[in-house]
Amino acid sequence: MKRPEILAPAGSMEALTAALRTGADAVYAGGKEFSARNNAVNFTNEELIEAVRLCHIHNAKIYLAVNTLISDSETEKFCKYIKFTSEIGTDGYIVQDLGAAHIIRSAVPNAVLHGSTQLSLHTVSGVKLLKSMGFERAVPARELSADTLEKICCEDIETEVFVHGALCMSVSGQCYMSAMLGSRSANRGCCGQACRLPFTASKNKEFSALSLKDLSLLENTDKLCKIGVDSLKIEGRMKRPEYIAASVTELRKALYGIPPDMQTLRGIFSRSGFTDGYFSGKRQNMFGVREKDDVIAAKEIIPTLHELYRRERAVFTVDFHAEILKNKPIRITAFIGGISAEATGSVPETAKNAPTDSETVKKQLSKLGDTVFKCGNVTANIENGLFVPTGRLNELRRLVADKLTEKIALTNKPEYTINDYIPVMPGNCICRTSDTLPIRTFCRTVEQAVAAAGISEYVIIPDSLITPEITEHIPKNRIIISPPRFITDEEKTIMRLSELRKSGFERIFCHTLDTASIGKNLGFKLHGSFTMNMFNSFSAEYLYRIGFEDCIVSPEMTLTQINKLSTDMPVGAVVYGRLPLMLTRNCPIKNEIGCQSCKGCLTDRTSRTLPVVCSKDYVEILNSDIIYMGDRISEMKRVSFGLALLNEETADETKAAVLCRKPDSVITRGLYYRGVM
Repeated sequence: MKRPEILAPAGSMEALTAALRTGADAVYAGGKEFSARNNAVNFTNEELIEAVRLCHIHNAKIYLAVNTLISDSETEKFCKYIKFTSEIGTDGYIVQDLGAAHIIRSAVPNAVLHGSTQLSLHTVSGVKLLKSMGFERAVPARELSADTLEKICCEDIETEVFVHGALCMSVSGQCYMSAMLGSRSANRGCCGQACRLPFTASKNKEFSALSLKDLSLLENTDKLCKIGVDSLKIEGRMKRPEYIAASVTELRKALYGIPPDMQTLRGIFSRSGFTDGYFSGKRQNMFGVREKDDVIAAKEIIPTLHELYRRERAVFTVDFHAEILKNKPIRITAFIGGISAEATGSVPETAKNAPTDSETVKKQLSKLGDTVFKCGNVTANIENGLFVPTGRLNELRRLVADKLTEKIALTNKPEYTINDYIPVMPGNCICRTSDTLPIRTFCRTVEQAVAAAGISEYVIIPDSLITPEITEHIPKNRIIISPPRFITDEEKTIMRLSELRKSGFERIFCHTLDTASIGKNLGFKLHGSFTMNMFNSFSAEYLYRIGFEDCIVSPEMTLTQINKLSTDMPVGAVVYGRLPLMLTRNCPIKNEIGCQSCKGCLTDRTSRTLPVVCSKDYVEILNSDIIYMGDRISEMKRVSFGLALLNEETADETKAAVLCRKPDSVITRGLYYRGVM
């Protein structure tokens, strides 16, 4: 059974050093831009050159996180960055934005793509679609059970699984809380971690209802290996080097059958301990916060953990052969597998007293000190009566070690085909000529669906609501079926959607690549939700080419950005409704007060009320205010249709929403004018 890769975070050069010296097989890092952890120190271009070199001389790989959504105005700069990082030898790219993936592959056709966890992949179907797009690795959602992961691992694509570190309350890629509350987009690398602030279902203003414990699966490494996970990923590009060193050390121990020291890991960082809740499928006792005792413990343990990476780690065993012959330059050759390097010095002297022998040569060549080498076999061909000063042997050892180091770095550097591609806006910028905007209505009740029928272009309905009563009032060709946003039983979902397709339904609402893949395989017409996070013209065209009829733009785009979109695919935008700020697999209300006392909402520290919509397998936390753009339709020139998102609206309120009338409650313009960082 192949040992999985240990993949460590590197938010700074010291963190990278800590990861490599404690035994990471690979690291993931980010530059100063396009990285989903912009608050980490991250790497300048000059530092990236050295980071790549360090990884390769440690026989490790480096994956670059370019997992943010990019805007059209950033595409040329992004392309140049990809060419630069490919030229210096980056081993792979972690990507969320499908437009970014297209640009990478256009500029560097043989670049290695990893699908970020922000793609929210959670089914075999989704992973299969990712594979067909040319991705070599999938990083599934963190909310999956061991059983689901095992099915995904059976596919012909590498899998990378988070095994230690912080857990977001929301499914990655499906969180708009930080963006809506403070214009700091998680999808753009600027998450403000609003979820760690107080939220409550019981008016307890000190309670943190959206804060989860940290994840740790280190005690489940045997199972992870058996199900076939290729890479075990540690979270923490914003964590200190000592945290990285401890996490890598304990994960290595676990992989070699030694129980990991969970107390040390809890000491360096935790939130009320650890959880394996998603992996085990139990989802119990998963909430926790950073406590004073946790902080004190970390301060006490840091000096000890610093020792883990203070010295260089020997990665390679090197063999030496020395040639010390009369009237010929001294020659030292070093070998590692098929790689060799040679250093030559001056002609040896005639010995006046004790001549240089093989033991002396071995002693000096073995002093490899602070390098990535340890000494293996040393052989020598030495003629009698010759003398070489130990200082000269040491100098030759250093020289040959340096040469061998650079050869290893060169051997481990991937070679890419980098062309002269420059991003040019695809498609056309087609503006709407009519002052009216067709509205599609997302309904949560039969009453809403019936009320919206006849005045909506399409009614979007959860598959669970599709009953004979619905089809009595709404023609099937005017219905877009909405599958679950998070699919926990893929076979059951496919069976249900297959039945609906056979009964005459034609259209499906695609929340992620998972539902797009299922819908495409069943012959549905694909309509993209805003949760596809389409943020630029390139991602729009990409979706269009793989079969999407249309797609709703990311709610984090400004009107200016939307109106400049250049794509042949029709695009929509949210014009009414409470935007889901989070998609969660845990119910914060159930955890705090239990289902019996549930009032269907949370309040934040400013006393704003956030509705919570519960279903069997997931929860949606909605914004306190309603997005309303009904009086600004004329400004949405590039938008082909609007989306009204309903929650508890009555029939009359539903009709008013579809007709773009202003609601009585507090409204917001969302991010259409203020945008995000």
